[in-house]
Amino acid sequence: MLNFAAYQSKPGTNRIPMRQIIDQLLNGAEKQSHKKIVKWMWRLFLGGILFTIVFFIGLSFTDLPSIEELENPKSNEASQVMGYDGTVLGKYFTENRVPVSFDELSPNIVNALVATEDVRYYKHCGIDFRGLARAVAYMGSKGGASTITQQLARLLFTGPRSKNTVEAILQKLKEWIIAIRLERKYTKEEIIALYLNRYDFINEAQGIRAASEIYFSKSPKDISITEAAMLVGMLQNSSYFNPLRRPETVLKRRSVVLKQMERNGAISRVQYDSLKQTPLGLHFTRQSHIDGLAPYFRMELAKEVKNILNRPEFRKPDGSSYDIYRDGLRIYTTIDPKLQELAEEEMTKHMKQLQKTFFKHWSKRDPWTYRSGSETEVPIEIREDALQRLLRESDRYQSLRSQYLDEITKKLSEAYDFTFHNDDREIERIVQESEKEGVIAGLLSRKYLSAELAAKYRKILRSPEFPELKTSWQSLQKAVDKEFQTPVEMRVFTYENEEMEKDTVMSPFDSIKYHRMFLQTGVMGVDPKTGFVKVWIGGVNHKYFQFDHVTSSRQVGSTFKPIVYATAIYHQGMSPCNEVFDVPVTIAPGDGNFHLATAWTPRNSSGKYTGKAMTLREALMKSVNSVSAFLMKQLASPNPVIDLAYQMGIEKDRLPKQPSIALGAADLTVVEMTGAFSTFANNGQFNKPIYLLRIEDKNGHEIYKSHNSPRPALSPQANYVMIDMLRSAGNVGGGLKSDVAGKTGTTNDYADGWFIGITPNLVVGTWTGGDDRWIAFRSIDMGQGAYMSKPFFRNFIKRLETDATDIYDSSVRFYRPPGDLGIELDCSKFHSNLIPLDGDTEFEDEFEKDPFEDDPGQ
Repeated sequence: MLNFAAYQSKPGTNRIPMRQIIDQLLNGAEKQSHKKIVKWMWRLFLGGILFTIVFFIGLSFTDLPSIEELENPKSNEASQVMGYDGTVLGKYFTENRVPVSFDELSPNIVNALVATEDVRYYKHCGIDFRGLARAVAYMGSKGGASTITQQLARLLFTGPRSKNTVEAILQKLKEWIIAIRLERKYTKEEIIALYLNRYDFINEAQGIRAASEIYFSKSPKDISITEAAMLVGMLQNSSYFNPLRRPETVLKRRSVVLKQMERNGAISRVQYDSLKQTPLGLHFTRQSHIDGLAPYFRMELAKEVKNILNRPEFRKPDGSSYDIYRDGLRIYTTIDPKLQELAEEEMTKHMKQLQKTFFKHWSKRDPWTYRSGSETEVPIEIREDALQRLLRESDRYQSLRSQYLDEITKKLSEAYDFTFHNDDREIERIVQESEKEGVIAGLLSRKYLSAELAAKYRKILRSPEFPELKTSWQSLQKAVDKEFQTPVEMRVFTYENEEMEKDTVMSPFDSIKYHRMFLQTGVMGVDPKTGFVKVWIGGVNHKYFQFDHVTSSRQVGSTFKPIVYATAIYHQGMSPCNEVFDVPVTIAPGDGNFHLATAWTPRNSSGKYTGKAMTLREALMKSVNSVSAFLMKQLASPNPVIDLAYQMGIEKDRLPKQPSIALGAADLTVVEMTGAFSTFANNGQFNKPIYLLRIEDKNGHEIYKSHNSPRPALSPQANYVMIDMLRSAGNVGGGLKSDVAGKTGTTNDYADGWFIGITPNLVVGTWTGGDDRWIAFRSIDMGQGAYMSKPFFRNFIKRLETDATDIYDSSVRFYRPPGDLGIELDCSKFHSNLIPLDGDTEFEDEFEKDPFEDDPGQ
């Protein structure tokens, strides 16, 4: 036994000198007790080393990450949509994380990180034993022992620290092993980049790139010292050090980081004294899928990319599909950010002015109840049903519906194998039948219902549960009436400010009608030489109106007539100077290969015929229906027109095999019409509009690449004749320097206003109208395409000529084939034998006069 009493220190103290204790242990080695103590000490020491080795070896065979996982740590990374110039248009993500390399980091970020989190980072191998000893000696009161590498190990693999002490110790030990492996696998610089890319800086800022962009509207390369200090300060606990909620706390934490930087030589004392006084300097911009340019385009692109990546040949090596929201893909597109930005600006200006006129136009009337007397007017009952559907599609209605109907509809669905849709059309019809017999029979006779579904309706009606369903339905209607007619505070769309939204008080029902009253637009710009889509605008504001109008089908009106004229010129060698009489034309049963059951005699939009001779050039410019009908009759079949349209990119099944296609009776998209007109701008060669160039994985390996091959549609001679005619028909005016041609189009009741404008290096298709056909102007003056769509094209091209000379060349002219065209364009040299037209009435399409474009200089 040690005799501590024999080793008392100086009087008045109780300390035992350490050297005396050691002497007591080691001297007198001949004593048996001393030998045993030494042996057990060695056993404990060696046993401890052996246990530690065995323990770590055993731990290494647990759920630690494999070499492959270390090389490719799992992380949800945002996919980036790249513009044609290489800039980022937007992202797809569940976590807004886009990795950066070490070279893309500001030195300020690296200096702040090392000075604050791991000052000996470049000297250790993943574990800082000096820091560990300090942490143990001072019980963590002077800082922890986690290195940057260990923190990365925790982020990537072990996760948040467990509250269970034993589990927490095991986690820590695993982090040591993983940290050492990471240090062997990656360079110090790569570890820093991995760590900063993986950290969640909250507020949709996953990773250092998103954090830099969201908090400071900068790239990580441009982050200043104070900005770096704030971001590094958040690494301790981003939820607590949230600059949006606790700015004062974040300022104090930033000062701590700056002090560490000063203490470790990253900044001077003078810099520290100055910088700690500066404000946070936030420039917060929240990011989402719809942020950035071309939001409608990016939403449509997502659908296309998903379809491609689901195909077997474009899947991952393991057979699974790539996820555009998690796999960090790079999607390269043809969209030109500069052109897109200018187009969006001009669209907003144009639609703002047009909407102002539209609201004034309808200020004392309601489009849902107004009667125009037109033969093609949409019945009020259909308009009211459409409004009711909008109401029932709303989140507010669905919330009420779940309260009143979920229980009874679930019971009925299970008992009778019946499906209730969220718009409640089944319940409404069954309840109406219970109140007035014959509703179901009427729907069945009009083929709105199948006999099987009608039988199920009646089965529900006779069921013992029906009274409960009817009572619940009636209670829901009362709640809906009250909820939707009561004014509440809300935010709505507006053109009144840059944010394009405002706070107001309005009933939910009125807000539905208010937003439905906004005119929409679809715009696509294509480079005719390549088919590359440069501009895509699907609507006026994606936040409030998600429906894309570039890919939606609308009646095309007179924009289709140039294809009819081109067919006649190409197949029959007609000249723009050919003259025909403006009189009714009839295509009767048995005429040509039209296979009509009844005679077809379209009327002019004015309902009148001049009886005078006019050239084809003049007829196209005025969109005279009788002349279009004449050309169709001369062709003796719709097939030549359909065939040419197909060569110009319009699928045959999209066009009715009727002579009415000569007047634009088809429903087509902006994509199809713009692509077709790009043929005229490309010397008769059609290039399919493409907007996706290639897809790469996060490592830069190519997954998919697009291909496009031009195909001939028109001879160069016939094509140039059409260009010459479209120059006159376009009548764009505005003093443009560009060589411009084009065609307007307007449909029944002014529901659709088109203008397809072409220049040698850009074709722009524009549609304008309401989402509902009755959301339209009521008069010729404002309802035609020349008023609704043409001004946008004119202003956009003028803006390109003024602001974008580096990406748009206004000096280029349409190509004219050398030599004789074989078709006379100079009407002073042309002599025509007039061919009288015959015929009477039907489809109202375009207007003879463009009241806004009489003067080409305006």
